[in-house]
Amino acid sequence: MKLRIVVKNKVVLFSLACAMALSADTIKSIEYKDINKLSPEILNETLAMKVGDELNKDKLNDALLKFYKYGYFDDITIENENGTLRFIFKEKPSIANIDIKGYKSRAEDLDSVRTSMNLKKGAMYTEKRVKEAKEKLLKMLESEGFINSVVETEIEHINDKSLKVTFNVNKGDEIIIKKANYHGANNLEQDDFDTVTANKEIEFASWWFGQNDGEVKIDQLKYDSKRISELYYEKGYLDAQVKEPFLDVDFASNQAKLDFFMTEGEKYTTNSIKIYLDSSIVDPETIYPELKLIIGNTFNIKKLRKDQEYIRTQVADKGYAFVDVKFDLVKDEKNKKVDVVYNVIPGKKVYINDVKISGNTKTLDRVIRRDVYLAPGDLYNLTDFKSSTNKLKRSRFFENVQIEEKRVSDEKLDIVVKVTEAATGSLMLGGGYGSYDKVMVNGSITEVNMFGSGLGLGLSADLSARSSRFQLSLKNPAIRDSDYNGEVEIHSSEAEINRDTYDSNIDTKGFSVAVGKQIVRDLYLGTRYRLDSISESYDYEQSFLTAYETKKANDPDFEKTHQLYKDKDYLSSSVTPYLTFDNTDDFYFPREGFKAGTSVEYAGVGGDSQYIKPSAYVRYFYSLEDLTELDWVLRLKTQAKILIDNGEINQGDSLYLGGAKTLRGYKSYAFPANETGYKSEPYKELWANSAEMSFPLIPSAKMRWGVFYDYGMIGESSFDEIQRSGTGALLEWISPMGPLQLIFAHALDAEPGDDTSSFEFSLGSSF
Repeated sequence: MKLRIVVKNKVVLFSLACAMALSADTIKSIEYKDINKLSPEILNETLAMKVGDELNKDKLNDALLKFYKYGYFDDITIENENGTLRFIFKEKPSIANIDIKGYKSRAEDLDSVRTSMNLKKGAMYTEKRVKEAKEKLLKMLESEGFINSVVETEIEHINDKSLKVTFNVNKGDEIIIKKANYHGANNLEQDDFDTVTANKEIEFASWWFGQNDGEVKIDQLKYDSKRISELYYEKGYLDAQVKEPFLDVDFASNQAKLDFFMTEGEKYTTNSIKIYLDSSIVDPETIYPELKLIIGNTFNIKKLRKDQEYIRTQVADKGYAFVDVKFDLVKDEKNKKVDVVYNVIPGKKVYINDVKISGNTKTLDRVIRRDVYLAPGDLYNLTDFKSSTNKLKRSRFFENVQIEEKRVSDEKLDIVVKVTEAATGSLMLGGGYGSYDKVMVNGSITEVNMFGSGLGLGLSADLSARSSRFQLSLKNPAIRDSDYNGEVEIHSSEAEINRDTYDSNIDTKGFSVAVGKQIVRDLYLGTRYRLDSISESYDYEQSFLTAYETKKANDPDFEKTHQLYKDKDYLSSSVTPYLTFDNTDDFYFPREGFKAGTSVEYAGVGGDSQYIKPSAYVRYFYSLEDLTELDWVLRLKTQAKILIDNGEINQGDSLYLGGAKTLRGYKSYAFPANETGYKSEPYKELWANSAEMSFPLIPSAKMRWGVFYDYGMIGESSFDEIQRSGTGALLEWISPMGPLQLIFAHALDAEPGDDTSSFEFSLGSSF
């Protein structure tokens, strides 16, 4: 007997006759046809019948229902041929392509939208899945301020097994906040609220980056009142109350008015701070001096949370990963004072169970793992945890780094490293104008993470009217994933120095090889070998040469004491051991920490130059936000170099003072001036210092401004033979091309004949 039943549309129907016929047979064999989504093991388990069993209508009915619940099938055909039970499946097609029209244009943005819609190529097509993706797309449009948006879906079958889904988007109307009112705000201003809220009043020139565009973000409205409340708590207003905002939309003009209603209350001062903590773990007396909250000063919830995190760090560094630091605020409403009480519950010591990495499609796991300071079996340490995050951020490999803790037990946890990879390859073209270099053009091609291995390859060029530089470099930050690093670099440069009586050109071609090792965290020791072929040429004014010849003719001894610079070709071969330290919190724009380094260049390993050049530098960064509650950053820099004659010092080996890197307000190579035209000894001692204060300008565009003071010294035999200072203001921008600075400087104590500079342009370098 052969019985064939076709079941469609997820409805299972059996007639009584069919059921009787089916139940009368014994199953001799079971076959599954046209099935890819489920394994035979799962199918057999779902069927709940096997060869030798009698065919049971109830079990078969249950199995069919379960098959459809998997969501993979459009139709299921059942055949029973003399005890051979055969299931023929018609699987739903998979999504081969997802297209979004009318919304976004860049491929990167569309990829981000698809990810947010949770709809991927290769996924099984279902109406529910497409409907959910459509709803998420509508929510995205709403969050961007579009109302009355319409999204229509179009399904195109490519073949029986795949299809294309197209979302046709009509974004609708964009609502702009024309006016934002803050009712009851007497002590704070609109600019204060704009720093924390997502919905803001449109500003003049809203098209300019960093300006408020006024677009309504519907999904953020409910959070804006909480953000304002938090702002008041930061200012000490612990009784502040902020109601949910009211948005009044004029659909005729697509403009809106936004109203916030608040009661501020009065400021509270911090009356006392108490920490309850087992002193055998950490003595609370060592914590009090480090707290940001200060007794007698205005209370600040932001500083309290920093203190809470600091207490947690001190305890967690002892291995107590699950330490709980709770705080209570005891308000004296009459006197407007508040007591802060911390209760610390350490829990048990915790060890690392495993380190898991996700999000990296290019970067190799081992490259990430080597920058994570915690490994399986280690005792937990929160500082190591945070330092790992900072080091991964400084690598420039990732747009975002998140390291999470996943509790396994009371005494074990997993470290989960989640990264979002950045575009590590870049092409940069830029230019500018400087008072000394005149028109400047620069460009570079870099890849800082070749093959996901962490290798860095760079080619750069800088051209101007006075100089040129070309450089090709290959860097390995961790040779064979060890603590050793290496670099090979090839370079070519030409610099022109203009004097009143002559011009000089220094042409350098060469290469360098460096090997270093991480001694302790953030501290590196290494050695660099450099070989340069240098050519010096001089072009004297004809009037000067004529006068010189006249003086020679009148005085036979004149030439002995007044020699001219002569064209010269020579080799410089040097070895430079160095020591560097860097614990700053950002690669381009540090707010905390310092960089320091020292080196001793020994020239005389072959070649013609013979000298020793010790040098050292320190750069310190300190955020004043905790002290002033303002986004101010203090930067201090000092650098010193000494040139010791060890047999032969050529003019190209001399030290120079002036320009953006040493002394602003004066031109590059301003000192020593040597305007006499006669050969002199190279300057051998240099000390340059800088102090800057940086202020926010357009934070969202990473633009800041600042003021500075520079002081420098240089001399032949002592530091203070020439002393100059300069001051001014600067504009800085972390642009897509790299750090950019516009420097407006003034020489404070210039003397007659000094080459001063009132404007400098810098691209690709920071403080």
